[in-house]
Formats: sequence, structure tokens, C-alpha cells
Amino acid sequence: MTTLTEGRHPGEFILSEANGNRSRDNGILASGNNLEAGTVVSLYQGKWGQYTNEGNYATAHGILYASVDATSADQPCVVVVRDAEVIADCLTYESGLSTAETDLAAIGIIVREA
Repeated sequence: MTTLTEGRHPGEFILSEANGNRSRDNGILASGNNLEAGTVVSLYQGKWGQYTNEGNYATAHGILYASVDATSADQPCVVVVRDAEVIADCLTYESGLSTAETDLAAIGIIVREA
């Protein structure tokens, strides 16, 4: 029997956000990224990419709302960029959540423990 694994749902990491869609923004995920919902992302030269805590994507600027596969070409995406509370255990980040938490808090995204 085949085992199926359910992926992350769009916005699963959100505890609360501003009215309407004020917490979210549209953008472009840079080619070479295949990221799941809840991935901490950074903005570099107008395109989003996975936060790495070093290099071009060294500052966390938001959290990817839904999974996006931009492996071979830039793809549109939605990013939570302000005024939200999120669940720490539902976030994906490449390095140091404490540094990312500080960056996110500066733009009004508060990371809460489950």
C-alpha cells in the first residue's frame, strides 16, 4: 500500500494577521527555489528567496504563504510581510531562528511557541 504524506497547507503557520490581506504581499520567488508554505524568506533585488543568515538573503523579510516551485523559472508568490503572529514549529528556516525572529519582529511578525 502506498503511503501518502500531506504537505503544508497555505497559511497553516498563521495564528493571527491584520484585517483583510494587509499582512500579505505579492511577489516573485527567484528561480532555483522550491519552498514550502511557512518558509522564512528574504528579499534581494526585488525577488524572494530562502533566508540563509548569510550572503544576499541574510535578513528575514517575510514568510512564504503557500508552497511554490520555482526550480527552473521565477514564479509568482504570496508572502506574509507585516502585522502577524506565527507558530514557530510550523516555520522552515535554513539557519538560526533567533536571528530570523529578530528580523521578523522588526516588521511586525511575532513568532510564538506552540
